[in-house]
Amino acid sequence: MLLLYSKQSLALPDAAEFALGQPTKVAVLRLFGDALNWVALHSILQLYTTDTVLGCHLYQPHPELSPALDLALPTALTAAQQQQLNYLAVRLDIELVYLPTAPVLAKPGLLVMDMDSTAIQIECIDEIAKLAGVGEQVAAVTARAMNGELDFAQSLIARVAALQGADEDILQQVLAGVPLMPGLTELVNHLKVHQWQVAIASGGFTYFTEALKQRLDLTATFANVLEIADGKLTGKVLGDIVDANTKARVVNELAAEYAIAAGQTVAIGDGANDIPMLKAAALGVAFHAKPKVQAQAKAAIRHGSLLQLLYLLD
Repeated sequence: MLLLYSKQSLALPDAAEFALGQPTKVAVLRLFGDALNWVALHSILQLYTTDTVLGCHLYQPHPELSPALDLALPTALTAAQQQQLNYLAVRLDIELVYLPTAPVLAKPGLLVMDMDSTAIQIECIDEIAKLAGVGEQVAAVTARAMNGELDFAQSLIARVAALQGADEDILQQVLAGVPLMPGLTELVNHLKVHQWQVAIASGGFTYFTEALKQRLDLTATFANVLEIADGKLTGKVLGDIVDANTKARVVNELAAEYAIAAGQTVAIGDGANDIPMLKAAALGVAFHAKPKVQAQAKAAIRHGSLLQLLYLLD
């Protein structure tokens, strides 16, 4: 049986009747996405026995988001059931997240974001390389690194070396045209209103992360420092490289610094070098991510804006 509570309309055609019940809640399935409709909901409900009582309500965490559908589950899902649901979500082209527990928006929390292809829509090093005339060479290495085929630190050193002799001015050209990921500004502002700390941990470069820090009033940023001499890129990175392990440490260190409860930490990213960071957080979210990343993250958002991260908070 499905119990539906709502003070809002849900844009789902061909509404059916609902049986009332008294559901208990052990976990939540949260459904959202442009393709969410009654057919998709029916397909998901087929996974449950006919005598199961499910509580259901609409959840709209931000005025710019359409309502999501919450199914309150009376029992925890097995790994096999979760995998079955993930396959179903892909087939139905909807977002479906299983939440045994979720960070609470109304309590202080921490969000650590990747930058390239997460907070922004581009890979900065690829754009720099295009202007330096080595675009294809560098992009090929970037793709292999993000898929986990290459050691990140080694791949970064190789890509930066290819930029040797390029004019420093190209960094400003890339920065001037950086497209923010849709929903980024709204997400950061909403979290800050609720006393959350928001940071970027990136395998990219401080030239860009510091600009985002100023623009969005972020708590902190961590990234690599490009060496510049006489107005030219030297092809070297200064200091220790911010790699996957560094990103994971950032989650724990910032949580300790700001006295954030372990269950209130969230990380979001798209590449293989984000996996340790996603695992370090209480909620690790793969965003527009490679299949390898989706498989290892606790949750995934495959389409749409960053603002949808709010769907994953209670």
